[in-house]
Amino acid sequence: MDTNILIYAYSEDEPKKQSVALQLLDSFENNVIISKQVINELSNILLKKFKLDSDQVENVLLEIDNVLPIVDFDLTTQIKALKLKDRYQFQYYDALIVATALENNCTVVYSEDMQHEMLIDGSLNIINPFN
Repeated sequence: MDTNILIYAYSEDEPKKQSVALQLLDSFENNVIISKQVINELSNILLKKFKLDSDQVENVLLEIDNVLPIVDFDLTTQIKALKLKDRYQFQYYDALIVATALENNCTVVYSEDMQHEMLIDGSLNIINPFN
């Protein structure tokens, strides 16, 4: 799951997207993982855009950690992300999320930022749940 899904779940600026994000989280709660990259991006957005203080961001992160598994990545993942970036013309951080998903045998990445229904390495689909 990409960062934007979590942002919409916590934001009330776009109620339709918030509803979709919350439904997605509820329906796939046991089958969804997120990358530490998503946690990094989310923290940055909550601090800068939403102007939350560090304690509030910490509470959000702990809440997410109680609901969703957060998977880490290593140097091998980052190198794989560089190759995916070049092959699929992704932004690097999106490629890192995709590389982490591939390494964790995911079959879908939910994202608004990448091409809807793109198939990565023959096994991972990009799905825009807001389409």
